[in-house]
Amino acid sequence: MSNVLAIAATTRTLRNLLLAQVPALDAELADLEVTLQPPDVARKGISKAQLNVFLYQVVANAAWRNLDLPGQVRPGETAPPPLALNLHYVLTAWGRGEDDNDAISHRVLAAAMSTLHDRGVLDGNDIRNALADNDLASQIERVRVTPLPQTVDELSRLWTAFQTNYRTSAAYEAAVVLIDSQAATRAPLPVLRRGPQDRGVIASASAAAVLDALDYPRHQTAVRLGEDLVLRGRQLGTQHAVARFSSLRLDAPIDVAPQAGDAAGTLRVHLADAADDANAIARWAPGIYTVALRVQPPGLPPLLSNELPLVLAPRIALGALAAAAGDFSLGIACTPRIRAGQRVFLLFGDRLLAPASLNNPADPQQPTALVFQLTGVAAGTYTVRLRVDGADSIPVDFSGSVPAFAADQQVVVA
Repeated sequence: MSNVLAIAATTRTLRNLLLAQVPALDAELADLEVTLQPPDVARKGISKAQLNVFLYQVVANAAWRNLDLPGQVRPGETAPPPLALNLHYVLTAWGRGEDDNDAISHRVLAAAMSTLHDRGVLDGNDIRNALADNDLASQIERVRVTPLPQTVDELSRLWTAFQTNYRTSAAYEAAVVLIDSQAATRAPLPVLRRGPQDRGVIASASAAAVLDALDYPRHQTAVRLGEDLVLRGRQLGTQHAVARFSSLRLDAPIDVAPQAGDAAGTLRVHLADAADDANAIARWAPGIYTVALRVQPPGLPPLLSNELPLVLAPRIALGALAAAAGDFSLGIACTPRIRAGQRVFLLFGDRLLAPASLNNPADPQQPTALVFQLTGVAAGTYTVRLRVDGADSIPVDFSGSVPAFAADQQVVVA
C-alpha cells in the first residue's frame, strides 16, 4: 500500500509525464506549459500553449473497499481495508493567446491523449521521482489511467460546477490508489485445541425442531400454572428435549421436559403449580414469554428451535366476594409471584386501577398480596381480572357444559 502522499504523487506523475512527452510528439508545442490549477483560474497570466490537469473528483473503489490485502492478513486475522480510491481528472487544452485559429489546443489535447493511451500504466520510477517520500510505486496494485466517457449532460454539469466557459477537454480516471489504514491489525493466537479434549468440529445429520403453533387449554387466550400446553411442529421428539421458557422478568430460562402429544407432530408440556412443585410460585412470573424446544444429546452441542410467544396468565384469589356500595378496599392474592418492575392493573368491571400496595411475603411459597382502593362503586356484580405485563387472569369457569364467569372471580356490591 502507500502513504497519504499517494494522491499528490499520482497528480505530479501525470503532470511530469505529459510535460515530457507532449512536446516530443509535436515540435510545435515546445513551449507547452502543464499546470494543475482549477479550470476557472488556470489560464490567468498565461498566453502560450497550455495543458491543465485538474483533479475534480475522488471516489471510493468498490472492488477494494472491503478486501484484505493479499499476503498481509492471514485467515482468522482482522484488519481494516486500505483506503481505495479512484481519481478523476479533467485535461483542458488552450492554444496561444485568446484566439486559436490554428487549433493549437486541439493538437495539445490530441498529444496528451496519445501519451496517456500509450502509457496507461504509470511507471514506478516516474512515480518515485514525482514526489519525495511517497511510496505509491510499491503498492500491490498498479495505477492505471483510462478515459472516462462523459455524456453532454455530465459535461454540462461539470463545467457549470467549475463556473467557467467550456474548453476543449477530456476526462480520465486513475485507479486504483491504496492508502494505508492507520488502525491496528488484530492477529489472534494460534489454536492449540479445537473444543473440549481437542474433539474438533461436531457435525449432526438431524435438523433442529421447528415449532409452528401452540395450543392453549380449552381455547383460552393464555395458559396458567397447573395446565397443559400443546406444541405443534416438525422434528418434534421427547428424547433429550426440554421446552425452554424465556422471559425478561426471569434471571434464567425455565426448562420443562415435554411429553408425547395425542397426535403426530405434537408435544404436551405441563406447567407445574404449587401442588406439583413447591417452588413454582417463586420460579415463574405472570406475563409474556417465548417458548422453544431445546434438544441436546449427550456429548453434542444443543439444537434450538425457533421461538413462539406465550402468555402466562396469573391466578388470583379475592379477599372478599361481597362489599358495601361506595368506597372499599379489595385484597387479591396472585400466583405466581409478581416480580419487581412488572406493570400491574386491576380490571374491576370496566374500571382500570393501579394497586395501592403490593407485597411479596418473605416466604417464597406464598403468593403476592395486592390491595386496591375503589371509590364510588354502585351496587351490582363485578367481574374481576388482574393484568400483569399485559397478561390477564382468566375469570371463566370451564367446568360446565357452557363457559361462564366464575363466581370466585366476582364481587357482589350491595
